Parts: sequence; C-alpha cells; structure tokens
Amino acid sequence: MSKTDVISIRIDKNLKEKAKELGINIKDVVEKALKEEVEKRRREKIRRLAERLSELMKNVTPEEFTRLIKETRYER
Repeated sequence: MSKTDVISIRIDKNLKEKAKELGINIKDVVEKALKEEVEKRRREKIRRLAERLSELMKNVTPEEFTRLIKETRYER
C-alpha cells in the first residue's frame, strides 16, 4: 500500500451535505480527480517538450543525428 498524506480543503457546506446524502465518498472522488489532473498535466508537459525538441531538431538531418548519437556513445 502506498503512503498517504493528510490535506485539508474547504468546500461548500451544501455540496458536502448533498454528497453525503448521495453516499458519495468525497476522498475517493477528490483523489480520482487529482490523479486525472496530474496525468493530464504530465502529458501536456511531455507534449510541449516534444514540440520544443521537434523545433530544435528541424534543421538536423538524420545522418547528423545518427553521428551525434554515436559520438555520445563513445564518450561514455
């Protein structure tokens, strides 16, 4: 089981009461929504990095790229 941490949030009292009446587990809903948002932002960050890399590499030929990769292998 993964470690957990305690956080506090304030939500509208009526919303909390309605959730309770409907049997909604607020912790589960919040945790699921947070996981989805973290994944969404992680993917967006990767997409932006890929776009930036593509822009940086636009003038590099496949041959030059291959040569650079080989050079870095030899440096290890």
